Amino acid sequence: MDAIMATRNIDPAVVDAEPSAEPVTALELAAARIPRRYRDALADHADVSAWVWEIAAAGRPGPGGAPGIAHGPSLLIAGPTGTGKTYQAYGAIRSLLGAGVRLRWEAITTAELHATLRPRQGHDGERRFQELARSPLLLLDDLGAAKASEWTEELAYRLIDHRYVHELPTLITTNVPIADLRTAVGDRVASRLAEMTRRVILDGPDRRRGTATCPRGY
Repeated sequence: MDAIMATRNIDPAVVDAEPSAEPVTALELAAARIPRRYRDALADHADVSAWVWEIAAAGRPGPGGAPGIAHGPSLLIAGPTGTGKTYQAYGAIRSLLGAGVRLRWEAITTAELHATLRPRQGHDGERRFQELARSPLLLLDDLGAAKASEWTEELAYRLIDHRYVHELPTLITTNVPIADLRTAVGDRVASRLAEMTRRVILDGPDRRRGTATCPRGY
């Protein structure tokens, strides 16, 4: 991995550490969009950090030589409530920005996705759907949290299938045990996730119940 990073002029130490102040503008813009609780998030899990390296290394050179998001694997972060899944996901975004990657990204929870795209009179959610489906990097938080229906399953399938077909990196978090994903999101989605994602399993107690001692944001 070090050799790959060297050929792309990306310092692994920069990716591992807390995102630097360079580029300040990118991190400041990101801070305005990242929920306050996760604005200092770090990708400090080894497997999440490794995924960040891989995505950064695969980036296409752009203006000034900075890499931009290209095609690459997705990352599925699974585990019980309160184990830091969303924290790690936003930490990955911040680490990419801190490494100098030019990054256009979107983030949405499954609940927000359903609320935004649910059919209703006078509202067409297709434009927003296409923004999410085509984004160079997408964070889809809490997959499988909603009660399954034919509509939610079809929506998840359309979104995941587009990103699967076009090999667009996607950060996905879920409370659903890996063994139960097929039941929660359907065969077609689970099959694509199995092929397109690296997997990180977080465990341990709910850190929100010990907020005096756990890192901010869990």
